[in-house]
Amino acid sequence: MSRILLVVSGSVAAYKALELTRLLRKAGHEVSPILTAGGARFVTKEALAGISGARVHDDLWAAEAEIGHIRLARWPDLVVVAPASANMIARMANGLADDLASTVLLATRAPVLVAPAMNPAMWAHPATQANMAALRARGVAVAGPEEGAMAEPESGPGRLVEPATLAATIGAMLADGPLKGRHVIVTSGPTQEAIDPVRYIANRSSGKQGHAIAAALAALGARVTLVSGPVAQPDPAGVTVRRIESAREMLAAVQAALPADAAIFAAAVADFRPEAAPTQKIKKEPGAPPPEIRLALNPDILATVAQHATLRPRLVVGFAAETETVVQHATAKRLRKGCDWIVANDVSGDVMGGAENAVHLVTEAGVEDWPRLPKEEVARRLAARVAEALG
Repeated sequence: MSRILLVVSGSVAAYKALELTRLLRKAGHEVSPILTAGGARFVTKEALAGISGARVHDDLWAAEAEIGHIRLARWPDLVVVAPASANMIARMANGLADDLASTVLLATRAPVLVAPAMNPAMWAHPATQANMAALRARGVAVAGPEEGAMAEPESGPGRLVEPATLAATIGAMLADGPLKGRHVIVTSGPTQEAIDPVRYIANRSSGKQGHAIAAALAALGARVTLVSGPVAQPDPAGVTVRRIESAREMLAAVQAALPADAAIFAAAVADFRPEAAPTQKIKKEPGAPPPEIRLALNPDILATVAQHATLRPRLVVGFAAETETVVQHATAKRLRKGCDWIVANDVSGDVMGGAENAVHLVTEAGVEDWPRLPKEEVARRLAARVAEALG
């Protein structure tokens, strides 16, 4: 049984902390809540105490007198801040310590997971994004936020991750496994490069292989950040998902997720994008020739991370989707990009969108030819190799 310190801060989504607590206790974890003054505006101490079966801590000085905030900070295996308001995130990023929650967060040696919840405009504000970047750089894990309807009559990114998903994320972080304590970034799916507001350039990638890899890594105890293009695949349990559309957005999301122990680039990133995308739909004019679309190169995400001067992960794995001379192209790509491994496959058949894959693992030591396998089994084999490589 793991010990979880749950910090509930001031957000309308605080009511979801009750369901999260129930799910965590059902999974066998011990939950000790800290309720901030803002959180107490939305949920009561009595409700949290009843569902957690534990005393709710809410006063720095009372805690100092009875158990001590340092003892409380040393108690958990994991600290979860859910919901994490914009104010709480700012306090964490700047090291404030003037109430019980912020003092414990500054003093704890346990891993910390934050689940942001706020208005979309507050989430998008440069100050919030800078604070989030600071927390990620310190190794704080992040779950969400999700996109959807808010308490206000508007919609956008800022919703708290649903309790069941958050409970699965917490379970994966606490799971024993060869990748426990490791952070791995995985990219998955296609990118969409806008031609105009309604059209785009894309490819046939379904995201099945990338999502399976993320799930397999989480099952081995890794903290996984999945950067995904538009796909119909469900989010893997216990994985933090960042949704993007374009290659430039994918690069930004990957860079924001660094540092990491390993990065696996399974996404089928478009090599090119339209040089300019009109803000209005391109119209088909009778008798006129088709419009000319000039293309520009997209950023090379794999090479950018593999050759990063300061934040290069220990293990960088690329994918090579080829239709001919697969191994030769993949071998050249590994050297050209500067990555450690390349997972190469022939996509001339039904691989994109299919349930199976036959890959070649290209490393400095040589080439391993894997048989045709379900994509989930390919993912498990690759995750096991990653665990072996990271020791």
